[in-house]
Amino acid sequence: MQRDELTRYLDNFLEIDKFKDLCPNGLQVEGSASIEKVVCGVSACVELFEAAIHEKAQAVLVHHGLIWNFERPLYKGGYKKRVELLLKNNLNLYGYHLPLDAHPHYGNNALIASLLKLENTNPFGEYNGINIGFKGDFQNQNADTLFDLVKENINPDALIFPFGPKKIDSVGIISGGAQKEVKQAVLQGLDAYITGEVSEHIYHYAREEGIHFIAAGHHATEVFGVQALGKHISERFNLQVKFINIHNPV
Repeated sequence: MQRDELTRYLDNFLEIDKFKDLCPNGLQVEGSASIEKVVCGVSACVELFEAAIHEKAQAVLVHHGLIWNFERPLYKGGYKKRVELLLKNNLNLYGYHLPLDAHPHYGNNALIASLLKLENTNPFGEYNGINIGFKGDFQNQNADTLFDLVKENINPDALIFPFGPKKIDSVGIISGGAQKEVKQAVLQGLDAYITGEVSEHIYHYAREEGIHFIAAGHHATEVFGVQALGKHISERFNLQVKFINIHNPV
């Protein structure tokens, strides 16, 4: 299919204009005008781009792209190598950040909520005026049941601060580096909060507020959306799509 057609579809499907993000969402680097194969991954990096070249892909689709508002790109070192690999091999790079966290069907948080068998899910976790996470009911089940589901479905090495009630009714989820948003979970009276990363002060905060805090890994909590989106475009446009999970323990 044509690159511009795929770009328009993804931008509209993920409603990128709704978000005030830390990066430009959409096509970040222009490559081949025609796309037959797409490689998906969590983060733009040399290893992923080399894998895409090996797969003879024309496009790479990621959650964490190459361009960020908070840093000035310098074309040297690893960043230069990333750009060179894309340009020399005519690879398109698509990056969708917050839109791929917040999507109600293909977003990281909605998919995690489904894996954890939450019921009555609703948007949760405001960031720049829009909810990017989800919350739901856990039907008064044991806390250990939630912890086991996280370890089985997201990350066996998840860091858990078990400071909430023994029975859990409500769970909030914001994937990635949203440890500070635990405060929103506390304000809404949730029993447990799941994100990717943790900061030092969160331990005492969670303990004092009586909430279960789970840091299941930034990377590990954000493999779901890009895989689901890749499967979607594969089925809709008959594209070859392959997800490549480049290891990242964070």
